[in-house]
Amino acid sequence: MSDNIDLSSAEERMQKAVEAARQQFGTVRTGRANPALLDRIEVEAYGSKMPIKSIANIGAPEPRLLTVTPFDPNSMKDIERAIRDSDIGLNPQNDGKILRLPIPDLTEDRRRELIRVVRQMAEDGKVSVRNIRRSEMNDVHEFRREGDISEDEERRAEGELNTLTNKYVKQIDAALEGKEAELLEV
Repeated sequence: MSDNIDLSSAEERMQKAVEAARQQFGTVRTGRANPALLDRIEVEAYGSKMPIKSIANIGAPEPRLLTVTPFDPNSMKDIERAIRDSDIGLNPQNDGKILRLPIPDLTEDRRRELIRVVRQMAEDGKVSVRNIRRSEMNDVHEFRREGDISEDEERRAEGELNTLTNKYVKQIDAALEGKEAELLEV
C-alpha cells in the first residue's frame, strides 16, 4: 500500500456491503425455517412500527416450523396481521400463546422467482461495492491533482482498489451461489 493513501476505510465499507447482501439473502424464504425470514417485518404496535424481533421471541423448533412468542400477549393480533400482510407467504396459526408458522414446500415457479430476487439483491450489493470503489478512486485522483501523491502512487492505489473490489464482488457471488443452491434444494 502506498504511504499517503490508506484504503482500509474502503475495505471496511466493502466488507459491510457484503455483509448487508448476506443479511438480505437471509430474509428470503427457502424450504427451511430460519428466524431471519421475519427480520424485515415491522409490526404496528404501541402506536408505532417496530421490528418483530423487538416485541417477540422467534424460534425454529423444527426444520419446517417457526414460532413467534410475543413478550406481551396483547400484541398477538398485531404480529399475526403483520406476518399475514407481509410478502413472505406464510400463514400464522394462533393458539393464544404462540404463533406457529409452518413453512410450506416451495413450488418450482416460486423457486425461480426467489432466485431472481436474490440475484437482484446480489447485484445491488455489487453496485454498492463498486460505488465505494468509485468514491475512493475520485479521492485518489483528487490527491494526484493536488500534488499530494505521485502518478505511481495513484496507479498503485487504483490497482489495490480494483483488487479489493474484485475480492468483495467474488464474496457476494459466492454467497449468491450458496443461496441459489439452497433455493434449488428440494
